[in-house]
Amino acid sequence: QVQLVESGGGLVQAGGSLRLSCAASGRIFISRSMAWFRQTPGKEREFLATINWNGVSKYHAEFVKGRFTISRDNAKNTVYLQMNSLKPEDTAVYSCAAVRGGVSGTRYVNIYDCDYWGQGTQVTVSS
Repeated sequence: QVQLVESGGGLVQAGGSLRLSCAASGRIFISRSMAWFRQTPGKEREFLATINWNGVSKYHAEFVKGRFTISRDNAKNTVYLQMNSLKPEDTAVYSCAAVRGGVSGTRYVNIYDCDYWGQGTQVTVSS
């Protein structure tokens, strides 16, 4: 069992930065790849990035490359999403997820590849 709690969201001006955190409880965290998604009203969850269990391998969606960076600290049971050069279209609820065992954490994953989810944190970017 894994419980995930996101934090770090808020209101930021366009061009600003935020770092989201996802704190995990449960011993399986260290063995799982982790992912970040976001969702806006009326739209499906959108994949952003994955990171493998030890943080060595990462994969970012093309549209966030160069602006968003996923990382993790297994000693703190936490995965992060550093977001720079934020745009109003980045406004969304951001959620972290644990990737199912056996699914690669070094590529795109969809929502069905993940079995544990946080409640999400709101990010609002003003113009």
